[in-house]
Amino acid sequence: MDDLSDGDVLIRTRYSSVNYKDALAATGKGRILRRFPLCGGIDVAGTVVSSESKRFKAGDQVLVTGCGLSETRDGGYAEYSRLDSRWAVPLPDGLTMREAMIIGTAGFTAALSLYRMEAAGQHPDMGPVVVTGASGGVGTMAINVLTGAGYEVHAITGKPAQFDYLESLGATQCISRHDLYWGERPLESARWAGAVDNVGGDMLNGLSRVIKPWGNIASCGLAGGTGLQTTVMPFIIRGISLIGINSAGCPYEIREMLWQRLAQDWKPPQMNDIIQSEVSLDELPDRFEPMLAGRSLGRTVVNVEGHDA
Repeated sequence: MDDLSDGDVLIRTRYSSVNYKDALAATGKGRILRRFPLCGGIDVAGTVVSSESKRFKAGDQVLVTGCGLSETRDGGYAEYSRLDSRWAVPLPDGLTMREAMIIGTAGFTAALSLYRMEAAGQHPDMGPVVVTGASGGVGTMAINVLTGAGYEVHAITGKPAQFDYLESLGATQCISRHDLYWGERPLESARWAGAVDNVGGDMLNGLSRVIKPWGNIASCGLAGGTGLQTTVMPFIIRGISLIGINSAGCPYEIREMLWQRLAQDWKPPQMNDIIQSEVSLDELPDRFEPMLAGRSLGRTVVNVEGHDA
């Protein structure tokens, strides 16, 4: 354990999860790791073994998502994790450690998207919100969280075979991204009141032209590209807002509040349908390439103690 990153809280890791960012880091296809060697896993939940922080004591259950894990410090793919107490969140009542990692960065990103959209005026009465990249971790969580919060949700995915699955999570309409045509004008017919976009690139460009007046787009992913080619027209004519979602660096006060909501009124109602697999550390390497190739579905939880069995 002397090789672990610095920190004032040592936990016995119980669960982690698999995210797109984890797959980029593990395969070297994204510049995620800022130093090497470094243990992967941007999510972690476990039990405090020892603490130099007054906020935590041995036996406390805590979680961390983002906050430099698997970037500048060791992440959750290890039996023990040393954490910085400034970012550790006490496990809220209403969530188990396993449930917290089913939610993980994906669900936290979905919740942060909704929080910031509502801060900008989004409301269920404005009309349906569309989720892109809908069959992935953030997408499935966003559908479920939005539905639980009273929104009508539409889903865009490149996997038409998963329409029934997405509808079971709450989507009232599913659209294949292969059938989309955005038109060529700076403003096209408004279709949705808001969007949670996991794709970026051409998808985000198209969305900007079809959001209803005073609607919001939460931009939280780049699976389809990092570029954005649009005009100012949607912003100054329809008054829409493009909101950047940085879940890894979210301020602690908002982070703690959102985890409380994810344990209560925003708890995904069909969490057990969103989790598609649970793997041990030994099985983990086989999960990254399929995720980058777009063949993953829902959420994958890593049972770290399962490594011992």
